[in-house]
Amino acid sequence: MATFLMFGKYSPEAVKKISPDRTEQAVKLANKYQGEIKSMFALLGEFDLLFVANFPGADKAMQFSVSLSKLTGIAFTTYPAVAVAEFDKLMAEV
Repeated sequence: MATFLMFGKYSPEAVKKISPDRTEQAVKLANKYQGEIKSMFALLGEFDLLFVANFPGADKAMQFSVSLSKLTGIAFTTYPAVAVAEFDKLMAEV
């Protein structure tokens, strides 16, 4: 599984619909795309949310990100992430 960092920004409409039920819907939606949300954080600053999620690949992460935006009205910017130990191994081969 690959790790992805998903930074979310609320629209004014999305703020009105904040609820534990919507959070649970997001978790279930990740499962639909063979993924798992490992952590969720509310943020102050440029972004309002951070999800740390695992998916089999970028295609499933992309499907989830777009589906989640359609469901919630929250715009997500999604980045692949590599653990530093794995990064060090990859760079040793360069």
